[in-house]
Amino acid sequence: MNRLVEKYQKEITPALMSKFNYKSIMEVPKIEKIVINMGVGEAVSNSKALDTAVEELTLIAGQKPVVTRAKKSIAQFRLREGMPIGAKVTLRGERMYEFFEKLVAVTLPRVRDFRGISKKAFDGRGNYTLGVKEQLIFPEIDYDKVNKVRGMDIVIVTTANTDEEAREMLTLFGMPFQK
Repeated sequence: MNRLVEKYQKEITPALMSKFNYKSIMEVPKIEKIVINMGVGEAVSNSKALDTAVEELTLIAGQKPVVTRAKKSIAQFRLREGMPIGAKVTLRGERMYEFFEKLVAVTLPRVRDFRGISKKAFDGRGNYTLGVKEQLIFPEIDYDKVNKVRGMDIVIVTTANTDEEAREMLTLFGMPFQK
């Protein structure tokens, strides 16, 4: 069993129950899924770019991503509907907790000039979105094999009803929020 799952059951659940006065354990918010999205704009003119992005996402997430396609055509970007323009992967269960643990313990501290992540990136329904400027901060990515620095969005979807509940839960999980 994963260390985070154990911590959630033994420490986080009781702490949240006492703070928010939940009557049942089922009311306590939990992390539902983590979605990692990488938009590859240059895939329009260079189809090899998407392949490398998919490989890198596979290394980072530990599972194969889905190629996302354009919903509508945009003439200025030379974009047709249905063209592949990105990749995303949805993590649940065991893989999700492994990725989250790695993100908090290893990856985020490797960011240059890191002072914590913003407290304002909640969406109002208890989900948290985190933008990463470069994929090099992940330990699986080999610096020498990277041909272009790409960013990605990491969305942590929780079952919390409010941002306050979600923030409290993620803080207990060890998310390094700004002071």
